[in-house]
Amino acid sequence: MKIMCIGRNYADHAKELNNAIPNEPVFFLKPDTALLTRNKPFFYPDFSKEIHFETEVVVKIKRLGKNIEERFAHKYYDEVGLGIDFTARDLQRTCKQKGLPWEKAKAFDNSAAISEFVPLSSLPDSGHWDFHLDINGERKQTGNTRDMLFSIHRVIAYLSQFFTLRTGDLIYTGTPAGVGPVQIGDYLEGYLEGEQRFAFRIK
Repeated sequence: MKIMCIGRNYADHAKELNNAIPNEPVFFLKPDTALLTRNKPFFYPDFSKEIHFETEVVVKIKRLGKNIEERFAHKYYDEVGLGIDFTARDLQRTCKQKGLPWEKAKAFDNSAAISEFVPLSSLPDSGHWDFHLDINGERKQTGNTRDMLFSIHRVIAYLSQFFTLRTGDLIYTGTPAGVGPVQIGDYLEGYLEGEQRFAFRIK
């Protein structure tokens, strides 16, 4: 099972981190050991002093596919969830400055929190879904998938040029503006279309 993550997929988030707006999807991978499921707590790692949240809609691939045409991408998923791409921003900053890969800042254990998945049939047909993150009862991040630079279908088609997509693979589709740090003791609640999808604590 692969975890594929799209970076800089919302213009306002790219700008807040002083990144250029990409003209094609930017992606990186996480191992399956990055998954944090069933509202288990996230334990703050000792190698970072600046862990940031990035709330994202997550797509679960339902069938084998390679070189998928964008017009057929809708056939490859029928469930989505809500997740957090935890990022060691201090490590990422150093990696960027040195021109090094980001894996240790992005792909560490439990860095990919994920909710249960919900069928598309339970969400608006438009594919434009509201989501938000509350921390300790305070709204911290809001987004809507309509604001993606590259749609879910475009992302599926693009990734399938490089990787064979397999049943159970996950795609984190990018985060809007508003990312920020978490602290030990914080309580995180994620909502998709007004329904709570995850709730867990930072320890």
